[in-house]
Formats: sequence, C-alpha cells, structure tokens
Amino acid sequence: MGDAITLFLCGDVMTGRGIDQALPHSCLPHLYEPYIRDARDYITLAEEVNGPFPRPLGFEAIWGDALAELERVAPDVRVINLETSITTREDWWPEKGIHYRMHPDNIPCLSAARIDCCALANNHVLDWGYEGLTETLATLRGAGLATAGAGAGLDEARAPAVLELPGKGRVLVFSFGTESSGIPPEWAAGPDKAGVDLLEELSPVMARRFGERVRAVARPGDVVVASIHWGGNWGYRVPHEQREFAHALIDEAGVDVVHGHSSHHPRGIEIHRERPILYGCGDFLNDYEGISGYERFRGDLTLMYFVTLEPESGRLLSFRMTPMRVRHFRENRVSRQDAEWLCTVLRRECSRFGVRVLLAGDDTFSLQWD
Repeated sequence: MGDAITLFLCGDVMTGRGIDQALPHSCLPHLYEPYIRDARDYITLAEEVNGPFPRPLGFEAIWGDALAELERVAPDVRVINLETSITTREDWWPEKGIHYRMHPDNIPCLSAARIDCCALANNHVLDWGYEGLTETLATLRGAGLATAGAGAGLDEARAPAVLELPGKGRVLVFSFGTESSGIPPEWAAGPDKAGVDLLEELSPVMARRFGERVRAVARPGDVVVASIHWGGNWGYRVPHEQREFAHALIDEAGVDVVHGHSSHHPRGIEIHRERPILYGCGDFLNDYEGISGYERFRGDLTLMYFVTLEPESGRLLSFRMTPMRVRHFRENRVSRQDAEWLCTVLRRECSRFGVRVLLAGDDTFSLQWD
C-alpha cells in the first residue's frame, strides 16, 4: 500500500466512423450526417491533407508512438473516455447529426494498448440505440475491459469500475456526463431504463450526493477518479460552475482526480488541495484530419497524461504529459516546434490556476504547483 500509483489518462478515443473503416473489420459505411454520408470519405479527407497510408491498419497501428511511451512509463492503470459505440446494429439515433460506431471485431485495437477502463458517459455511446449500447457493453466486458458510466439501468450506470492493483490497493473510476457536452437528456439511465449516468446540474448538492456514492464503496487507501464529460468542443474558457463543482468533488466527495473531457483540444489544469483537475483533456484519437474550421486550436496535437499519486492520502506526487500528433489515424511523436507551441498554450491556460508547465529536453511536459 505504500507504493505510488501512476495513472494514464487521456481524452476522447473515437475509433468509430473513419477509423473503423481503416481497421480490418468495418461496419457498413453509411452515415446520417448533413454533409458526409459515407464514413470512408473521412479517409479520403485525411489522405488529401497528409497523403495516402496503407490499409487496413493493424490493431496496434492507431496508437503508434504512444505504445512505446506507455511501455516506458509503465502506468499502473490506463483509463480512456471511449467515445463510440461498438456495434453493427442499425438503430441510429434520429435526433443526432453525428453517429460513431466501431465493429465489435475491431475490439483488439483497445486491447493492443492494454486499456484497463473505458469511461462511457458521453454523447456517442448510444448513437446506435439501446441494442447498440448492450452490444457495446458486452463486447468491452468480453475483452476484459472494465466500464463505468453506462449500463442496463441506473445502478449499473452509476457503479464505478473497481481496478485492483495487487500490493498497491484499488482505483475506483466513476463516469458521468452533462448535457453541456451534447448528451441528449433522453439518454439518462433510470431504475429500469438503460443509459448513461447524466448529472442534472453542476451544484454542491450534486457533489454531496456523489460523495455518498463514493463513501458507500470506497475503502481507506482507494484512489477515486471522477471522469466527467462536460462542456463544449472548442475554446479555453473554464466555466465558473465547472470549477466550483470540481472543487466540491475534492472537498466534499473525496475525489482524488477530476478527469474532464469533451473539448477537442487540451484545456487548463488546476491542482486543488494537492489533487489534479483536468478541465479538458482534448481528443486523443479521431478521424478529423482534413476537417477545416478550427485550425488555430491545433486539435491534431494530443496529450498523454501521467498522474502519480500517494494512495494512502491521495496526494499528487507528480504530473507529466507527453505530447503526440495525430496523422494518418495514428499517434506520432511531435516535432520540437509543435511541443513548444503546445507548451506555450498550456503555460497560458494553467497559469490562470497558479500551475507552471515545464518543457523538458525530450519534449515532455511536467507541472509545478504551490
């Protein structure tokens, strides 16, 4: 129990749509989007910008250089926000403009990175209906991946993933989301209704209620992660209610790590009472190459977050990040120029919270805080 615990966290992993078409087993390519009706067109867009790449991609290929970094750091737990359904069902959600799905036979692409837990309370897990959610959960669990945030009913959606670390303790991962991230209110799980754990509001009352759930299952020495899908896709502003709620999760609910996502690019990081708050991790894997309109945010630059904690107290010991760049639907090491650009942005955004970002000679980042 005395050893430190290191978590690997990242933002949205979107292995559906174009990436699914580039993997060995693809769903039918038809889409119901306003402008693009064939998922293979996302491959075409990517190749128009960055040149052709061989297909099908191997299951490890999408992680690219991130696999070597995971081996180097050797985190105890690997947690992602999986923002796609995993199904061949055709019951697409008619009120939504974007629908993500990956063929179940492509599940080895998650196993290839030895992912431990998938947070599922997001705005794409039910894109292909309730039967699609059922198949998603069954596929993930059949592959030995823990899930949190979605289920056949409210109790299952609210239950944390319990990750046992022999000799070190446990990590509890709770996953929930808000309508501000685009989750339809109809997706909220109920006592006898499948869906996601959808928060009614970001308030001290909700934080206290969540604290009751944590105390019902947590043991002394457990590391508690609150994985939250919230907010819009673009921009760096952190709403006041997000910051207040994140503080309340730490102060009143006993959360050790606030793992926020939904933004398509990294946002600022705060350290509150020696606990990290990631307000927006940014996308990690997507098929957005060739999509124009938000170039100034450099959504192609992604981050691997490595958070090291003292399990007895939950105190943050170190916080490091490794930048990557998505190209050809895979993670690639960044250039020094890209690392400097992203570091400058993070310095600006983290300074708002009294956090300093340092750039190392190997193009990785570390945080310093008071």
